[in-house]
Amino acid sequence: MSFNIALTGLSAVNEQLNTIGHNIANSGTVGFKSSRTDFGSLYAESQAMGVEVTGTTQSISQGGALTTTNRSLDLAISGGGFFVTRASNGDISYTRAGVFGTDKDSFLTNGLGQRLQGYPADATGNLQTGTVSDLQLKSGGIPAKATDALSFVANLDANQEVPAVAFDPLVADSYNSTYTTKLFDSQGKEHTLTQYFVKVGDNEWDAHYYVDGAELQSGGAAHVQRLSFSASGQLGGGVGMVNLEATLGGGVADLQIQLDYTGTSQYGSEFSVTGNRATGYAAGEQTGMSVEKDGRVYATYSNGERLLQGQVVLASFVNAEGLKNISGTAWTETAASGAAMLGAPGIGQYGTLASGALESSNVDLTQQLVGLMEGQRNYQANTQVISTNKELTQVLFNAI
Repeated sequence: MSFNIALTGLSAVNEQLNTIGHNIANSGTVGFKSSRTDFGSLYAESQAMGVEVTGTTQSISQGGALTTTNRSLDLAISGGGFFVTRASNGDISYTRAGVFGTDKDSFLTNGLGQRLQGYPADATGNLQTGTVSDLQLKSGGIPAKATDALSFVANLDANQEVPAVAFDPLVADSYNSTYTTKLFDSQGKEHTLTQYFVKVGDNEWDAHYYVDGAELQSGGAAHVQRLSFSASGQLGGGVGMVNLEATLGGGVADLQIQLDYTGTSQYGSEFSVTGNRATGYAAGEQTGMSVEKDGRVYATYSNGERLLQGQVVLASFVNAEGLKNISGTAWTETAASGAAMLGAPGIGQYGTLASGALESSNVDLTQQLVGLMEGQRNYQANTQVISTNKELTQVLFNAI
């Protein structure tokens, strides 16, 4: 009987050693989760029959250290969640290994060709959060975009006096302050919008507009906008938005600009501009990619602009330990794990993304080497039982 018990011990320890060896071999594998062999006693009623392997448990919930790679499409999850990938046959799997690149069709894929899943973006960069699909990058450059809006926030100095002479952009004493903003036309060529601010009375200012040195017209006359302020220095409620139109010629479309003065004030301090944000840009060529911590994927361009390409989604499970292991770094859902719950990184139970980093294997080499030595001693003990049993049997035979 002891002979058979020792054999079960040898078989169980052999599986344990295989698991430890597998862990050690994958100590450098990105996103790998270590495993542990679990044992249970064998009984026939009250008779001890040895030991068996009841299963192998993976430490799925234990994260590995993040290591920097400085490669923009290397992604690591800081916190909970799994990347979602789809194979060519439609099979969905979940992983923490964030080594991604692009294929010939500009889809984001891992080393096995499985496509990373996320919310796509339309041609104008708007997320389609109601749909989860393969993330694909838009190749090529970005066309020019004409300026159509300008957010301008400034403080006009309440200590200024009304100019003594009529407004003339060539006469510095005829206005109190001025500011120039760069604009773009429909072909991406640069232009300038210059605003001249003239105090005309207590809490009253006139804004004059010139594009490329030419005065803007409205109804056949100079376009002048009256800015009125309250006794506390805040801009009057009916003045916030101003519509400007400029005819440029040269085969480009007219500029239609909505100028927003919201936040502009009149206090007793020097003229200052705290906000000057205009839309529009010149054409540009794609220069790279960037991924934000909330999973938003952007293409960057030579003109300094970037365009949203989509957003990576993460999966979470009620019982992540119930996932089925299909490799050391990938799993599929089961009835025990529950269905995948998808969401954007950084929200609720989903961790944030770190671009240019990878999650290392969570294998603790010291722990594995200690387990290896313990397994070796157990193996030797069981072989010694078999050897002793053999000697005892031989003694009995000799006695007979």
